[in-house]
Amino acid sequence: MQIALAPMEGLVDNVLRDVLTQVGGIDWCVSEFIRVSDRLLPPRVFYALAPELQDGAKTRAGTPMRIQLLGSDPQCLAENAALACTLGAPVIDLNFGCPAKTVNRSRGGAVLLNEPELLFRIVQAVRAAVPAGIPVTAKMRLGCDSPEGALDSARALVAGGASELVVHARTKVQGYQPPAHWEWIARIRDAVDATVIANGEIWSVDDWRRCREVSGAEHFMLGRGLVARPDLALQIRAAAENRTAQTLKWDELLPLVQDYWCQVRAKVMPRYAPGRIKQWLHALTRGYPQAEALFADIRRERECPPIDALLGLQSAPAETGAGKRSSPAAFARLHRSSPPPPADTLRLAS
Repeated sequence: MQIALAPMEGLVDNVLRDVLTQVGGIDWCVSEFIRVSDRLLPPRVFYALAPELQDGAKTRAGTPMRIQLLGSDPQCLAENAALACTLGAPVIDLNFGCPAKTVNRSRGGAVLLNEPELLFRIVQAVRAAVPAGIPVTAKMRLGCDSPEGALDSARALVAGGASELVVHARTKVQGYQPPAHWEWIARIRDAVDATVIANGEIWSVDDWRRCREVSGAEHFMLGRGLVARPDLALQIRAAAENRTAQTLKWDELLPLVQDYWCQVRAKVMPRYAPGRIKQWLHALTRGYPQAEALFADIRRERECPPIDALLGLQSAPAETGAGKRSSPAAFARLHRSSPPPPADTLRLAS
C-alpha cells in the first residue's frame, strides 16, 4: 500500500511538506501545481515552488517529491515537463483536478475533463517528451458537473500514456463538499489498465476503511485529513497491518508547529507569514482541542514578533526573519490541556 500527500495549492508548500513528512507514513508527495501557459518557464520558477529539486527531489525526511504541472497546451506542457526532468523531477504529474474558478477560467485543472481528446493529447505529448524511465501520472476529478464522463476521461489519460491516476472522488462543481463518491473509483479501476489511487474525504482510519471497501483501492492519497491530523498516514498504515499505533500527542506536535513557523519566518515576507501559521493552526483545531486556544490567541495578530512569543519563541532579527526555538517542554507548558481524541473517532467537516 502506498500513501501519498496530496498537492494543495496555497496550503501544502515546501515548508508544510517538510514538516508533515517528518511525522512519517508518507511514501511520496507532490509539489503545488506549476502553471504552464504559453512559454518555457525558467528553472527559477521550478525551484521556487519545488526547492526539493535542489536536494534530490526529496524532503528533509527523505520522502520523494513529484512535480505537478497544470495547463492546456500539449506542446508547452511537454517542453516544461522535459525541463523539469533535467532539473531532477523523478515523476511528472499532470493536474486535471483543481476546481478553482480562477484556474478553470484559464483552461486549467478540472475544466479540461470536458475534453477527453485534449486530455489524451496532453498526456501523449508529455509522455513523448520525457525520458522513458520517468513516469507520467495524472490527478483527476470525476468530471465538471457530473461523473458521467469520468470513465471517458480516465481512459483518455491512460491511452495517452499515464501509468497512474489519482482520482479525487468528487466533481469540480462539488468542490470539497461531502460526500466523496468512492464507488466511481471502483468503476474507473475496472475501466483502465493503470494504478488507480483513491483520494477524497479520508479524515480518519474509519474513513480509510470505508473508502477501501467501497473503491477497492489499494493505494491512497491524503489531503486535508493529513493536514488536520499529521499522524493519519501512520494510523492508517498501522491499521492495514493489524497493529495499534500511538497517536501523535499535542506535546509532540508542538515542536513541529514551532519548526513550521521558523521556516515560514525565514522564507515568507513578514506581511504574509502570519496568514500561513493561522491557516495550519485552524486546520489542526479539527483534531486537537489545544490548537483551538492557540489559534484564538494568534488569529488577532498581524505581526510576527507577537506570534513568536505566543509560540514560545524568541523574536528573530528583522534581517533573518527566523525565530529561535525554545525548549519543547517549556512551550508545551504554555498550551497543555486535555489529550487529543483518537484519530479513529474524528469526524471533520470539509
